[in-house]
Amino acid sequence: MEQKNESLFTGFILLGFSDRLQLELVLFVVLLIFYIFTLLGNTTIIALSYLDPRLHTPMYFFLSNLSFLDMCYTTSIVPQFLFNLSGSDKSISFGGCIVQMHISLALGGVECILLGVMAFDRYAAVCRPLHYTVIMHPGLCVLMASASWITGFANSLLQTELVFLLPRCGKNKLDHFFCEVPHFLKLACVDITVNVYVTFFAGVIMLLTPVSLIMFSYGRIVRAVLRIKSTAGQRKAFGTCGSHLTVVSLFFGTAMYVYYQPSSNDSQDQDKFMSLFYTVIIPMTNPLIYTLRNRDVKGAMKKVLWKDSDSR
Repeated sequence: MEQKNESLFTGFILLGFSDRLQLELVLFVVLLIFYIFTLLGNTTIIALSYLDPRLHTPMYFFLSNLSFLDMCYTTSIVPQFLFNLSGSDKSISFGGCIVQMHISLALGGVECILLGVMAFDRYAAVCRPLHYTVIMHPGLCVLMASASWITGFANSLLQTELVFLLPRCGKNKLDHFFCEVPHFLKLACVDITVNVYVTFFAGVIMLLTPVSLIMFSYGRIVRAVLRIKSTAGQRKAFGTCGSHLTVVSLFFGTAMYVYYQPSSNDSQDQDKFMSLFYTVIIPMTNPLIYTLRNRDVKGAMKKVLWKDSDSR
């Protein structure tokens, strides 16, 4: 009967941390807490950006996009992972795996481009302050945000389709906690050279293009700030970029380490923990970084809280 059920099963087994039962219990509790804080933190950023007129600026428009993206990105991975951690069932359906891979890959690409767009926004604010509102007009902001989402999902659609067309010869066990392209390619029983090259070059475009824009933007910002004679002026200029630069360093540093390090059997667990870092921890810390380092967000939060207390 079990053999018959296995033969009828068309989904995949996500091995994750199934060889460490005690760790699974700890991970379940920690991830559940982190997931709740991720939803609360990013929802707060979106709500404050909508409610406070002072935050109706290009910077907070892009930040709202980033917060919404982080919520969707984490939601595409964590609920399924929590389900697998909660019991002996480590399976995911065929359709569920396709959807998870497509959405997580797409949103990862969108975040890469969006962080590059946000760097350009900071460049315009610091280096072209008198022309900032003209350069970053609402139409351009919507266009750049839309381009980020469309490019990310188009790239994901291509890669996901190429990966799922590969024959797997009955293999269905993924040594990971979610459906991700590099680990899925290991199930293929044919030559995957074309897929590896496609994945590599797509990664180069989606990672290095935004990184190049970020480096260009911050290179110009540093030059402009160093020309400011007052220390207070320099601190203020760098302060507007500090939060974004912190998020960029965490996200791109982790993503490049995971995707471009040489693969080996000894690094499997390390890959999983690093993947946890950029799929769970970074989306949770983004609201904290922007809140703790930003007076505008703190002010908006106090204003909303005071309004609620006054209404009572």
